[in-house]
Amino acid sequence: MMKRNTLLFIFSVILLAGCSTSQINQTLGGINDVLGGSGLTTSEVVAGLKEALVKGARTGADQASALDGYYGNPGIRIPFPPEVQKVEDRLRQIGLGKEVDKFILTLNRGAEEAAKEAAPIFVDAITSMSIQDAWTILKGEDKHAATEYLRRTTSARLTDKFAPVMERSLEKVNATRYYEDIVSTYNKIPLVEDVDPDLNAYATQKAIDGLFVLIAREEEKIRDNPAERTTALLKKVFAEQD
Repeated sequence: MMKRNTLLFIFSVILLAGCSTSQINQTLGGINDVLGGSGLTTSEVVAGLKEALVKGARTGADQASALDGYYGNPGIRIPFPPEVQKVEDRLRQIGLGKEVDKFILTLNRGAEEAAKEAAPIFVDAITSMSIQDAWTILKGEDKHAATEYLRRTTSARLTDKFAPVMERSLEKVNATRYYEDIVSTYNKIPLVEDVDPDLNAYATQKAIDGLFVLIAREEEKIRDNPAERTTALLKKVFAEQD
């Protein structure tokens, strides 16, 4: 129990990295007592845990941006927008399944393209967190507590920054054109209600959701597997939980 409480306390410190030294010392003056005789300094804990979350974010973004990072991963693959599922179903019924499949492929290719620019957005979000926000993570009860905290506190900012990236990516891989063609074809079918959902908003949200899934996996690896602690600082900080 002591090690678990210590780990949760340590993870909160990662979020203090953007604060001033005086703020950190004032709030965490007793951190060395909590860490016992580990020999860790406050600055090492802050730097090490910041490094851990940044590592997870960058690794997740790298995985997502690889070829088939979304399309080839059932856990984060982006499907046809569910709010217009009837469009996909109807088009497949009239023999246009290949066109639908082409759109789904390009939709995921757009997400993979956009993910290339995701890491700096996440890193900025991590380093800009306030000292007041840091304590929220102490309530985390699972191996994804830091990731879920990031999701709750940064999703709006990430969406604002990621939306134009996604829009450019969808246009680059022709997903937008394919989608417009599909919707136009559907709307010409007699007796159907016209549809025109916001593709970019949907793709942006699904792409961000997928990134958080991958980051959560990386966080879990770093917590549980010493082999994932790829720097001396990570090894030193996370040795406290073993």
